[in-house]
Amino acid sequence: MRPSSPIDKITAPVNKFIHQEHTSGIVLFISVLVAIIWVNSPFEYLYHQLWDIHFSLGFGNHILDHSLHLWINDGLMAVFFFVIGLELKREFMAGELSTIKKASLPMVAALGGMLVPALIYFIINKGAASEHGWGIPMATDIAFALALLSIAGKHIPSSVKVFLSALAVADDLGAVLVIAIFYSSHIALAPLTIGVWLLVVLLIGNKMGIRSIAFYLIVGFAVWVAFLLSGVHATIAGVLVAFTIPARTRINEKNYADSLRKLLFDFEKVIPNNSTLTTPEQHDTIEKIKKLSTEAETPLQKVEFALHPWVAFVVMPLFALANAGIVIGPHFFSSLVNPVSMGVAAGLLAGKFIGVLLATWLMVKFGAALPAQSTWKQIVGVALLAGVGFTMSLFISGLAFTDTEMVDQAKYGILLASLLAGVLGVVVLKRS
Repeated sequence: MRPSSPIDKITAPVNKFIHQEHTSGIVLFISVLVAIIWVNSPFEYLYHQLWDIHFSLGFGNHILDHSLHLWINDGLMAVFFFVIGLELKREFMAGELSTIKKASLPMVAALGGMLVPALIYFIINKGAASEHGWGIPMATDIAFALALLSIAGKHIPSSVKVFLSALAVADDLGAVLVIAIFYSSHIALAPLTIGVWLLVVLLIGNKMGIRSIAFYLIVGFAVWVAFLLSGVHATIAGVLVAFTIPARTRINEKNYADSLRKLLFDFEKVIPNNSTLTTPEQHDTIEKIKKLSTEAETPLQKVEFALHPWVAFVVMPLFALANAGIVIGPHFFSSLVNPVSMGVAAGLLAGKFIGVLLATWLMVKFGAALPAQSTWKQIVGVALLAGVGFTMSLFISGLAFTDTEMVDQAKYGILLASLLAGVLGVVVLKRS
């Protein structure tokens, strides 16, 4: 092995930080903190001016002109939902949601953690103009929740982490369905029809064996534009396009291993080259290994692993920075006394806890087993962490309300409940 270069020594700590499981939650938390400090500083006007900058995309009479804030919420967040769609497909095919036995406990727990918060919010806001915001407290933020779980200590069994991950993924699926059905605006059939036909093109491409990532991303971008113009929320396009990405290899594991061994033998047979350059024979063998490895990969996992750092360290922090800016004045706590803030806070903090714990208890009562080596106290901690509903909750609040005051009230409830749920969950898990 060659000695590491100076640039390797510089980038190694960065790469190590990025690949730790809890770091995305830390970066997300810093973004929230920056947004709150910024909007409560003398430079508040710069915060609002930044997100009001307009950008245009298109040609001729077909121009999309939106503020930076809207490009982040409708554009970059489509990439976020695209990665969620890839994760969902992977989990359904070979993960924690791949069989009824594996999926039943986390999916029912997620369902309980969605219905009870929505019900609590609806009861508090029944008959009010804010009634439509019942979807806000239904979502769990997987990045924050997993980061807090890792902070709780290494004594937590890996099965508990898998349970929380599966619960959050199932929760994301529910949130996507809620957005698609209840939080899409008036639907224009012409662009929606075009979007659907483009999805059919992607499905046909999958069936024909097209594995070019560029093909799926280019046509997928066209699907996003069509959905954006149709009134169906554009982020749904991200999830639907993700489900068309091929998720099978061209070569099985045994054939890959056998072929790789043969190519490595061929590489070693070549006369050793003392130069920094490879011989033509070595280069040819390396290219064959690359091609073989590409056939042993699934396009789905390749895209997911490539995009995940961008979503975790660019998309989500930018979304947090653009949406978490709330003014915390001297009357902050008194401003929480309104149906929206109370409904969101009670839904996330009490509703998530009751819903997840009750659904899990009922499943165990009817024969399901708790995650291996886990205790009920740890499940209590997970149920509390499920109340950390930051990213998706903020996103839905922007869809549910057009009144900026209600959006701010929802943000108050989300931040307060997420903070309390996170602290309580970590305390309970540390004591388990």
